[in-house]
Amino acid sequence: MNRVRQKSRQLPVRLVIGFAVLLLTAWGVLALWHQVPQPAIRLIALVLWTAAGLSMVVALTGLPGRAARNLTAAVFACAVAILAVWWSTLQPSHHRLWADDVAQLLEARIDGDHVYLKNVRNFEWRSETDYTQRWESRTYDLNRLRSADLVLSYWMGPHIAHTLVSFGFDGGERVVFSLEIRKERHESFSEVGGFFRQFEQILVAADERDIVRTRSNARGEDVYLYRLQMDQANVRALFLEYLHTANELRDTPRFYNTLTSNCTTIVFELARLIAPALPMDYRLLLSGHFAEYVYDLHGLTPGHRYAELQALGQINERALASDASGDDFSTSIRQGVPGVRTDEVHP
Repeated sequence: MNRVRQKSRQLPVRLVIGFAVLLLTAWGVLALWHQVPQPAIRLIALVLWTAAGLSMVVALTGLPGRAARNLTAAVFACAVAILAVWWSTLQPSHHRLWADDVAQLLEARIDGDHVYLKNVRNFEWRSETDYTQRWESRTYDLNRLRSADLVLSYWMGPHIAHTLVSFGFDGGERVVFSLEIRKERHESFSEVGGFFRQFEQILVAADERDIVRTRSNARGEDVYLYRLQMDQANVRALFLEYLHTANELRDTPRFYNTLTSNCTTIVFELARLIAPALPMDYRLLLSGHFAEYVYDLHGLTPGHRYAELQALGQINERALASDASGDDFSTSIRQGVPGVRTDEVHP
């Protein structure tokens, strides 16, 4: 009777441990799938790892004898140790055969009120695969920095969006910053792969006709633009934080992470350096709702409901029309956007 009671007390503990083993086994399967390039080696590793994990789950049911359970536990512990050591050897690098649009790292030099940027991207995109490459060096006067716009580009439904910030200067100059995955030439984007060190990250500085237009016109994504309500000091501070981040990434490569280090979290992290009290929110993970999060913090143009800002901020129709008319892209997409100054749309 005592033995039965003891087993019944141990069952919930074993179930919890078994569930944890299953989660770890699933994580290891995905890690091996995304990180082992050779198909034969990957298959062998997946079979051995899965067998070790499932054997451990069976052992926790108490079906095998004690000796068999102990042996299974020892084998699984060794498999976990080997996986952990292998995982620790995966290091980010700047030295790979990169895709054309992320081939160059942004370099920033700050000299008083003047900023010198090397490798600003200004591609001419005719389609996703047909483009003319241009990498430029540009100089910006921080005293002429006037505005910051939040840009969200939706490509897979209403909950996930790519987040960019566009800075505007007197005279119509603009530069957009975007944290992106740094794909190799043979790679394509994978949300799941972003959890498993498949990609490095890169901070791209680009012309709006490049990085915004390619989304609205070449890819057909739904793109929205919102004027951020920030005083001049904070606009300047945010701009400089992007430059510091670019130089840090240039010096020290980092992995992109779909959850913790992505295009939306970097905006939040940089903004939090300026306003440390910014609260955490689920909309930092569901990036498609990030503009609504900023609206609730009174960070968008006041005097409008969020739905109105969203409707007026959709740029796709105006972006496509600018191609047909030959009008300036940046001026066209801001027509009717609340908070945008008259001189920005009627130079």
